Amino acid sequence: MQTSTQGVPRIGNLPAGARDSIADVPGVSVGHCTLAQDAVQTGITVIRPHGGDPYRDKVPAAATVLNGFGKSIGLVQVDELGVLETPVALTNTFAVGAVAQAQIRAAVAANPEIGRTLPTVNPLVFECNDAYLNDIQRMALECRHYDDALAGAGPDVEQGAVGAGRGMSAFGVKGGIGSASRLAGGYCVGALVLANFGTPESLTVAGRMVGPELARRLAQPDGAAQPEKGSIIMIIATDAPLDARQLRRLSLRAGAGLARTGSVFGHGSGDIALAFSTAYTIPDDAARPMPALALLHETLLDPLFRAAADSVEQAILHALWHAAPVQGRDGHRRAALLDVMPELRQTS
Repeated sequence: MQTSTQGVPRIGNLPAGARDSIADVPGVSVGHCTLAQDAVQTGITVIRPHGGDPYRDKVPAAATVLNGFGKSIGLVQVDELGVLETPVALTNTFAVGAVAQAQIRAAVAANPEIGRTLPTVNPLVFECNDAYLNDIQRMALECRHYDDALAGAGPDVEQGAVGAGRGMSAFGVKGGIGSASRLAGGYCVGALVLANFGTPESLTVAGRMVGPELARRLAQPDGAAQPEKGSIIMIIATDAPLDARQLRRLSLRAGAGLARTGSVFGHGSGDIALAFSTAYTIPDDAARPMPALALLHETLLDPLFRAAADSVEQAILHALWHAAPVQGRDGHRRAALLDVMPELRQTS
């Protein structure tokens, strides 16, 4: 089992980009806003597909719902039109409405005729439930927190218990934000995950089942009787010239990476993947010319499929390896995986 410089097991044989994150895809940036005080342990993570205005210059996109136990907003229009027109936002379940409103306000500020002489805007917000650690009923997240995450977006992707990942749990330990990238077929594929899923006994690390021992150390030997619930959001970006139909095929391969970590997409888990391409943009105005480019041939997609699966699996491990322990609501606590199983640092 190969190991990265941070001691994280290395997934697959494809090379990673310079940062081994979704920001290796040209133009993509990530920002977080984290609230971490007493019972409030939550936040927002924003992924910008490019540095411009995505309402004016949309990017092709598509999603796959592996298991639809979730409360995301905006997926219906993405499925119909095959484009993103806001940054992608990740947050907790009860903050979806507030973050969607913040996205709308930001789009209107940049384009004051939205909803008047211009069409309305489709906010896109994904969620996971962080209520074990976070007092979700406080609804602490506001528009200004989204603005802070958006303003702070950059190429250096902080991982672990940050942003939307602050209060998330995975496999009975601390989950959160993870990211990775792979280079294949002359293109880059990057993934960012919001990991909040899995039962302890099912955890598999780079093909090695460590879950039974993890469950024993967490004093949950009967974990197999517990249902899988929680959720994971998987965002895939690429600079390969793909259309929405091809991107849906790419997004589906996120499920392969997810399954390798031990997930069976359980009944109570909202498992959703979205893929977008930065290779071209689609103008909002019909008077502007549509892009003229050659899409990647269907028979050349296999390397990208592998890159998507590997980068998602790697991103999940990065979330677990980077996550620090968090104590939150009612004294609830999630330990870091490496504190419970320190020998995983030595994996080689």
